[in-house]
Amino acid sequence: MLKCLSIILTYTIFILPFILKSQVKKQGIPPIAKQITLEDKERKLITEVYDLLADNQDKKAYQKATNLSKLVKINYSKVKINLFLSKYFYKKSLLDSSIHYAQRALKLNHIPNDSIKNRTNGLIYELLGANYMIKGLYLESKKYHQMGIKATQKYNEEEFYYSHLHNLAINYMMLDNNETALRLFKQCLEYKKDEILTSLTYSNIGDIYGKLKDYKSSNYYLEKSKNLSKKIGDTYNYAATLISIGVNYRQQGYHHKAISFYNEAITISEKNGYDYIKLSSKFDLGISFMELKEYDKATLLFLNVISETEKLGILEEQMSSYAMLKQISLAQSKYKNSYTYLNKETKIKDSINKLQKSKEINELEVKYQTFQKEKEIKVLQVENANRELDLKNQEEAIKNLKLQQEIEKKEAQNKILSFQNTSEKKRNEIVLLKKDQEIQEAKLARQKSIKNSILYSFLILLIPIIGLLFTYYQKLQTQSELNKKQEEISNQKISALIKDQELKLIKASIKGQDKERKRIAQELHDSIGGNLAAIKLQLNNTVLNGDTKTITTINDQLDDTYEQVRNLSHNLIPKKFSENNFCDVLEEYFNNIGGTTSLSTSFAAYPRTEIDILDETLQIEIFKIIQELITNTIKHAKATSVELQLNLVENMINVLFEDNGIGFNTKDKATGIGFENIKNRLKKVSGTFHIDSRINRGTIVDIEIPKLTSINNKANYNH
Repeated sequence: MLKCLSIILTYTIFILPFILKSQVKKQGIPPIAKQITLEDKERKLITEVYDLLADNQDKKAYQKATNLSKLVKINYSKVKINLFLSKYFYKKSLLDSSIHYAQRALKLNHIPNDSIKNRTNGLIYELLGANYMIKGLYLESKKYHQMGIKATQKYNEEEFYYSHLHNLAINYMMLDNNETALRLFKQCLEYKKDEILTSLTYSNIGDIYGKLKDYKSSNYYLEKSKNLSKKIGDTYNYAATLISIGVNYRQQGYHHKAISFYNEAITISEKNGYDYIKLSSKFDLGISFMELKEYDKATLLFLNVISETEKLGILEEQMSSYAMLKQISLAQSKYKNSYTYLNKETKIKDSINKLQKSKEINELEVKYQTFQKEKEIKVLQVENANRELDLKNQEEAIKNLKLQQEIEKKEAQNKILSFQNTSEKKRNEIVLLKKDQEIQEAKLARQKSIKNSILYSFLILLIPIIGLLFTYYQKLQTQSELNKKQEEISNQKISALIKDQELKLIKASIKGQDKERKRIAQELHDSIGGNLAAIKLQLNNTVLNGDTKTITTINDQLDDTYEQVRNLSHNLIPKKFSENNFCDVLEEYFNNIGGTTSLSTSFAAYPRTEIDILDETLQIEIFKIIQELITNTIKHAKATSVELQLNLVENMINVLFEDNGIGFNTKDKATGIGFENIKNRLKKVSGTFHIDSRINRGTIVDIEIPKLTSINNKANYNH
């Protein structure tokens, strides 16, 4: 809404000073011998004041006008000074002061020359209408613009007529009478002499179509307004049009585009001091943030608008901002704040209604008093006329008798002539009607043939165009399908390459394990196997010979064999567990998995310190089980992420392993080789496990192992 009001301000700021200045120069007061020098002097001084305002030297112009208001003597000069002060305060957005000086100018306007008085009243009505519109009192504003239109029509003031018509259309638009507003705006486009007015009219027509959700028509007129404003250097309307375009984008849900237009309008407004455009931009920006649910930003903007509009006395925008704050509070369930904002909104609404009603009551009272006085004057005039008629009636009675006789003779003659003329006219009319009928029939026949020719030509052109369009459509559809298939093939190739890489890593790991098994078999065969064979032979000889020394040697060999078995067992245990903390080793292992595959890994342990001091044999079994789970995931799950949690609660170790893979039916695959290996390892440590998996919903493996189990089975590892 502020955008519409800013348009009025634009037109008045850039046009009205020049109009007022020209009026001062065109003053038509009849010359009086004693006032000629004083009149010329005052006219020159007032012209200088308007020149300063037109050159944007507002402060200097105001000081000079204030001094002149105390010095001027001629009534017309007083009118022009008050009109200037009203214009100055209007430009500074001090609306009540502007209305005060405009009303004073209206009371002082007793210029003898009726055309100048009427033209000056038209300017005053325009200022009053614009002020009341910005205050949100649209009915009052509408009244003054209607009075302005009446004043301009009296002396055919075309320029002022279209200015008032444009502002009257804005009033209808603000009162939601869009049909009437649109009709009046399109009338304004008939006036081609004022490009600023044309630009503003395009903008307002665009706003109406935007309110009616016809965004195509709205953007068409807004673009015309923007281009024309840019061409003529009208930065004010250019910025206002940016807001309207932003509102269209916001209403269609394109909030980020809308925000960029609002910010550009704010930048232009701050650079040029356009307060109303800035407030309008901030208000609409606040609505965008509110719809994006960025409530803090929206609240700050609405509070800022309220603060500025309170200073300027703009009631409508205060009420709208409180309404927005009420909605934000409701959305945030801040019902107390919402109730407070509702009260403030209602208070301002009541204030607007009260102002409207008081104006109407005062106006009716003035009309009633005027009517009573006019009635009394008419009664007196009738009485005087009756007295004069009584005196003249007697003299005129005789004259009337003579005249009556002459009139009767002439009437008889006129009746005969009239009858003759009527007959002649009817004959001529019949002839003309026949000719018109023949002309119309010829025109219709010609139009019909032209229409048929155009229709056949159009059909001839349309058929090949439809064929070309259909061929082009099929080509596009085929190309689209080819692109989709190529994309699917590319994705399959990439997936196959990733799988191959992961399988290579798994094969390398298995190859390392096989190599280690061969080394262990070699050690067992070469060292322990040889020793056991020698012991067997010596035992046979000893039994036969009963040699005590040989028995001692056999005992030494048994000790040596035991030591080799013990060393071999220790060599099989990873050095990482003896040299590093268990949780750190697991975390490093998981990080390495994530680095060498496409898996995203996550590891957590609690409490780490107690898990790190678990028995080493138990740590080894847990590590092997986790390796088995990782291998199964990489081979079968097609997962993108893996999570591992270790928890030690009340002497029970809990291993929770989860992936987001394709899952499986636990009844079909829970007895696979991988899970059989895990079961066998858990039997050694008295552990249990549970699998939760569903198709396309990933897999969760929950393992529980008693903390003391490894200690109870430690002997099994040492022997």
